[in-house]
Amino acid sequence: MAHAWRFEAIGTAWQIDTQEPLAADVEAAVLARIEDFDRAWSRFRSDSIVSAAADGAGEWVLPDEAGDLLSFYDELHDATGGAVNPLIGRALADLGYDADYSLVAAAAPSAVPPWSSVAFTAPVLRTVEPVVIDVGAAGKGLLVDLVSAIVGRRTQQLTVDASGDMYHRGASPIRVALEHPLDPTRAVGVAELQPGAALCASATNRRAWGEDLHHVLDARTGRPTADVIATWVVVPHSCMRADGLATAHFLAEPEVLMARFQHDFVRMHADGRIEWSPEFPGEIFT
Repeated sequence: MAHAWRFEAIGTAWQIDTQEPLAADVEAAVLARIEDFDRAWSRFRSDSIVSAAADGAGEWVLPDEAGDLLSFYDELHDATGGAVNPLIGRALADLGYDADYSLVAAAAPSAVPPWSSVAFTAPVLRTVEPVVIDVGAAGKGLLVDLVSAIVGRRTQQLTVDASGDMYHRGASPIRVALEHPLDPTRAVGVAELQPGAALCASATNRRAWGEDLHHVLDARTGRPTADVIATWVVVPHSCMRADGLATAHFLAEPEVLMARFQHDFVRMHADGRIEWSPEFPGEIFT
């Protein structure tokens, strides 16, 4: 790729690589789509649909992408025995990852409501009590897919990277280093990302703010996970699914997820052990 467009959005760094610079109207469309997504799903801004649902029970009209996103959450919730649940938002806020970034944990964080306590019939979400939705497990990956679709209408060769959530389309594969979660100068391996594939990485240290406090929560306990510290997942065609499965690999055994979802994975434990799927497209350093 000959041209890189870099910008900041939704609190993270983006880079879009293409053969030629993107036209101004394409860049404007990308930024507008990201803004629309953030206005719907962010729990960090007061004008979002998510913030409205946090203030009281009711019916909320969600955007078109909600069908794919929430049905995927249904799959993840089922596969992980309830460990993945987008209603973790209030628990995360109570632990200090709140709209003000207080980074101070409450003495008694809220329990996570059951996913079955809300009802969704596209495009309407119905709640019986205030709930704080957090779609961090799969939402950024979905946004990468939405941005890639906009860019892809103008060029057949592109790579969209939202700080570890990546979609690639082009004439040839690209090699991507898998950054060591405890040492950014090292890699635990290299993935070869084929055209049409997505790669998502997640690590507990990316959003950590205290001892045993980070952004990957087990909804069954309302507490951060402890054993797995980093995951990488490769999925054909869907960054949303790669993103969600990268979270699921903190919370479920690989054989359970491999039996249900088409993907390849690498995961690293706190003791340094690394597991990976037999057909992972790349090389793992041992």
